[in-house]
Amino acid sequence: MNLTELLTESCTLCHADIVSKKRALELASDTLAGQSGTPAAEQIFSGLLNRERLGSTGIGDGVAIPHCRLPDCQHAMALLMTLATPIDFDAIDNRPVDLLCVLLVPEDGAEEHLQTLAGLAELFSQSEVREQLRACEQSPQLFQTIQQLADAQRA
Repeated sequence: MNLTELLTESCTLCHADIVSKKRALELASDTLAGQSGTPAAEQIFSGLLNRERLGSTGIGDGVAIPHCRLPDCQHAMALLMTLATPIDFDAIDNRPVDLLCVLLVPEDGAEEHLQTLAGLAELFSQSEVREQLRACEQSPQLFQTIQQLADAQRA
C-alpha cells in the first residue's frame, strides 16, 4: 500500500517540539487515536513501545519508521512527523532522528504490513526525499510534499 493511501493531513506534523523517543511515540499515538477506525491512544502507544523493545525502528540517516499491528485497528494508516530538534532513537547508525513515519496495520495484515514497510524504507532511503521533507516549514506543506514524492516513487 502506498503512503498516499495511508496518510491524512491531520496525521502530518511539522517541526514537532519533542525531546525523547517516548514522547514522540506518545504524540503519534494521541494523534492517530483521533482518527476514525483506530484503537485508543494507550493501545497504540503500547503496541509501538512493545515493537521498539524488540529493536529500534530507527533505520538510519535521521529516519525512524515505528510500526505495529493492532487487533482493534480497522485499516492501515500512517503518521508523518518532522521534529524541531533531532532525538536519540537508538537508530542503527547511532544518529539522532528528526523524521518519523509511524505505521499502524490491522493485526491480520501481515503481508500488507511488510510490503508497506519495504516501500517506506525505500522512499526514505533517498536523500532528496529526506531533504525535501526536512525543508518543509508547516504541516500542510509537509503533507503536500510527501504526497508528491510518494506519487513520483510509484510512477
